[in-house]
Amino acid sequence: MAKDARVDAYIAKANDFAKPILKRIRAAVHTGHRGVSETIKWGVPAYVDEDGILCMTPAFKRHCACVFWSGRKPTSVDAKSLRRMTSVQDLPAQAVLVSAVKEAALREKPAATKTAVRKTARPVRVPTYFTAELKKNAKARAVFDAFPPSHKREYIDWVDAAKTAETKQRRLATAIAWISAGKSRNWKYQR
Repeated sequence: MAKDARVDAYIAKANDFAKPILKRIRAAVHTGHRGVSETIKWGVPAYVDEDGILCMTPAFKRHCACVFWSGRKPTSVDAKSLRRMTSVQDLPAQAVLVSAVKEAALREKPAATKTAVRKTARPVRVPTYFTAELKKNAKARAVFDAFPPSHKREYIDWVDAAKTAETKQRRLATAIAWISAGKSRNWKYQR
């Protein structure tokens, strides 16, 4: 039962109506799942285990919530009923809350969220008009070839999205100039 002093401080700073709610939820979480530890995530008490976040307990001005994390929601209690609690009477019985925590702890996160699955980048199809312009500028071609697929795709999609031939030519000229300078398509917005 790993407790965090920051959670104690969070509960102490909460509005008076929220303190008993947060304490009862905290006790139920530790009773229902011995392997859980506490932390603060996004400024809110979070209860985590080896599979990640089990639940979080934010306190707002007029209500509290106990939010079970995606894929770990218990079916034994209506998770929506735990989203807006204004008094201890809004909580289910302590035994029901403990069994909901036990159920959530046993549920595994979906495989796709357990580990990041790296997708292979889809090949970039460079249109012939784009290749012809790159051949005219050796520096732009070298930079473009070194770009990751996403950067290449951004330029190609931008030029292809032009509605008129004039706009397409203007965008193509701008793209070649920016590529020659080593800039990605959205270089203006990067820090």
